[in-house]
Amino acid sequence: MENYRSTALIVGVNGIVGSQITRQLAIRGDWDVYGLSRSAHELPAGVRPVLADLQDANSVSQALKDLRPTHVFFTAWSPQENEAENIRVNGAMVRNLFNALSPAGSVKHAALMTGLKHYMGPFEAYGTGEMSETPFREESERLDTPNFYYAQEDELFTAAERDDFTWSVHRAHTVTGHAVGNAMNFALTLAVHGAIARETGTPLVFPGTELVWNCLTDFSDSRVVADQMIWAATTPGIGNEAWNVTNGEVFRWRWLWPRLADALGVDWEAPGSEPRPLVEQMAGKEQLWVEIASKYDLAENRLDRVASFWHTDGDLGVEVEVVADMTKSRLAGFDTYISTERAFLELFDRYESDGLVPPRPRQV
Repeated sequence: MENYRSTALIVGVNGIVGSQITRQLAIRGDWDVYGLSRSAHELPAGVRPVLADLQDANSVSQALKDLRPTHVFFTAWSPQENEAENIRVNGAMVRNLFNALSPAGSVKHAALMTGLKHYMGPFEAYGTGEMSETPFREESERLDTPNFYYAQEDELFTAAERDDFTWSVHRAHTVTGHAVGNAMNFALTLAVHGAIARETGTPLVFPGTELVWNCLTDFSDSRVVADQMIWAATTPGIGNEAWNVTNGEVFRWRWLWPRLADALGVDWEAPGSEPRPLVEQMAGKEQLWVEIASKYDLAENRLDRVASFWHTDGDLGVEVEVVADMTKSRLAGFDTYISTERAFLELFDRYESDGLVPPRPRQV
């Protein structure tokens, strides 16, 4: 009997979750792994690059014409100026991919990463209008608000029905992980915030609201998201489902923020009566980061390549509770669980070892 090998196509291979899925599959040895991106980047050993612009249907078709993936992991998105453009562009990206793969008929499962904006509304109305009740549960009805996550899902559902493969949707909260230049890299943004605070002798000021400071919340480590997407793609009998994916614990920022500040070697401040957004706190700090990068011989001297202040402000500046229910995954057998505090501390160490942020003072 011929040995069966699965073939993975990871879309968004350089992103915070796509790169983690790539690493996890590459070391297993029983997968052929392809990583799709718009431009060339260094990939793990054995991973074959595929270069294509997902917004260009012809580019995607040409790049994938000889590829026969059995499993697709879609983790890419392209932020636009408004939600109407988000819907048009990101829906087309999913459609272009699966239209290109349709003639081969090789796909058995496709996993799509989205997020909790499914329950809270898009950036334009994030946590300000109609939203699902917390803790967010997968069976909640869609909001009556335009949302590019819904457009991506609909394109996936259409392709799956047409080409007879199963699908899964993975709704993550804010993701921590290792990827430079990613639009949603909260942990690296916080490490950069800490480095600037140390350099300037200022505290780590919580940028969000008092409500977020005091409410229960959760996070999604990229390893948990990758584990769940691989699990859903390879476990028989659980196809065609949406899954929340978080670290499995809940916490309050009033507990975690002081601990992270201590780990970063700085004092901290709780929120005041009004949010103090990082976009405002870090305004004009680009040249300071150039100087810090030079002083410590860092790998990246562009502040906008290592920090996404706008996205962190969006996460911490809402006036609603944000927490997802993980019961459905647990009952189905997904049991990956990671301490959020430990995940941050491990990432701080890795960012330092990779030369992305200056070394922290070590406690004796």
